[in-house]
Amino acid sequence: MQKVKFLTFLISISLGCNSAPKPDPGSIPGNKNPSSLKNELKFDTSVKVVHILVALCDNKYQGIVPVPDKIGNGQDPGNNLYWGCGYGIRSYFKNSKEWKLIRIQKLTGVKLERIIFKHKTKNYYLVADAFDGQYIQQCTEDFLNSCSGKLKDTVQINNVTIGINGNARLLSYIGHDGLMDFQLSQTFENTDGKKRDCIILACISKKYFAPHLKQTGAYPLVWTTGLMAPEAYTVHDAISPYINNQPHDTIRMAAAKAYSRYQKCSEKAAKNLLVGGW
Repeated sequence: MQKVKFLTFLISISLGCNSAPKPDPGSIPGNKNPSSLKNELKFDTSVKVVHILVALCDNKYQGIVPVPDKIGNGQDPGNNLYWGCGYGIRSYFKNSKEWKLIRIQKLTGVKLERIIFKHKTKNYYLVADAFDGQYIQQCTEDFLNSCSGKLKDTVQINNVTIGINGNARLLSYIGHDGLMDFQLSQTFENTDGKKRDCIILACISKKYFAPHLKQTGAYPLVWTTGLMAPEAYTVHDAISPYINNQPHDTIRMAAAKAYSRYQKCSEKAAKNLLVGGW
């Protein structure tokens, strides 16, 4: 009986989707209207960028099956399941042999931390932002506005200016699928004719994100058909063939193999869960 309870607990950590109180979008500091989003900014177009937006796991403000308090505090990135834990974005990429950490930047407000990595062999930067878990709707909107080109920004790294948000080549959303809990009133039509790629690691993300993502013109390299654990190894291993210009199915397979290995499920199950394209 104790073994069954323990396995149920582990599954709830990896897969949980439930219901919880949500913040009022109108009360979110820095909540943006499309008319106020940043437009074209000058940056080095020879440098390619992957931008990952992470909605920190949050027991209080998100519709998830609660996880242990320490890793489910959406205001504490250092210990958060999707950021500071061993398979969180910050920890996993810091330990990667492919990426070199350039900067950890503490922030206040909607975003709590930003990390920047440089690939060791390719002309690629990876930027990841940790959103306070209570602002998961803002994180979702920023991701979709970035995919559409409505939201664009830049980051200065020494003497190089790189493009993030809609200026990035590949965008990724990591976290709980908040679209199960709230509806978005704004639209996300593509604004500049550019085609971006994206990876969405959240429960049943193909079903819930598809209506919004279609408007953006972005191409879904990897998204999901069922419940899943949105941990860093999946996006990490998908990015590796992406930056080597490998075919879309190779990218999707790399993600599925990583998920199979870490979640100890069959590759067939992982391939059915992690799909690509429309």
